[in-house]
Amino acid sequence: MAPDPPVLLAAVTLLSAFHMAYLARRVGWSRMAHKILPPVVSGPPEFERTFRAHQNCVEFYPLFLVTLWTCGTFSNEVVAAATGLLYMLARHIYFNGYIQSTKKRLPGFFLTLAALLILSVLAVAGIARGILDKYLYIHM
Repeated sequence: MAPDPPVLLAAVTLLSAFHMAYLARRVGWSRMAHKILPPVVSGPPEFERTFRAHQNCVEFYPLFLVTLWTCGTFSNEVVAAATGLLYMLARHIYFNGYIQSTKKRLPGFFLTLAALLILSVLAVAGIARGILDKYLYIHM
């Protein structure tokens, strides 16, 4: 019998892609509001913070996807999906805080780190358990 497809991971991944698109759109709205045409990336502080917040989210996105799928595949899909939703909430808090002030980004940043830590630790534990089971015949 074939294993169940990872529908929760797929759903969270798709939702996160939509969230990233929304954040990109917010940069576009900020460009329009401040009359800043691409490829210019400097302007009023509000625009620069919006642009930088989005860039930071883009930089973290590969880490999120790798840890989400590794955790969900080798540890627990439900926990990974729930933590993925927490990650998206954290990034949203981060983005909105950063737009207001660089210091207001910190709660979202720390929540982001917590979500990535959870995903990473569970992923490493799941992989280690798999290696022990498959190659060393130690069942945990």
